Amino acid sequence: MVRRLFFPGESWPVFSSFFNLTHVRNTGAVWGWFQHQNEWLVLVSILVLVLIAIFHNYLVSGKGGYSVAIGLITGGIIGNLVDRVKFGWVTDFLDFYWKNSHWPSFNVADSAICVGVALYLMMSLMACKEIK
Repeated sequence: MVRRLFFPGESWPVFSSFFNLTHVRNTGAVWGWFQHQNEWLVLVSILVLVLIAIFHNYLVSGKGGYSVAIGLITGGIIGNLVDRVKFGWVTDFLDFYWKNSHWPSFNVADSAICVGVALYLMMSLMACKEIK
């Protein structure tokens, strides 16, 4: 929808001084790292998906929460990978800022990856506490 309704770089305020919808074509990774490295990022994405597939049983270790986390990570990677292959960039559009501080634009797939990683790490830390 963002690609259809917005020109690249166009921004619509949603909540003044806090949140805009902004069409950003991101050829890099998080926080703008690795700009113009799309081919490399496609290969890394595919490699991570293959590793998740190979080690899936070990990663989820029979607990539902781990499956949710790995599902979020996998879905996010696939979402961004589709954009990278189809367009040559990822479409970011969630643009948050506060006064003079600005968070780099991101998308739903990025959020899924971050939430999935955070969930996986939190559950792993809790599991370590249970072992002690």
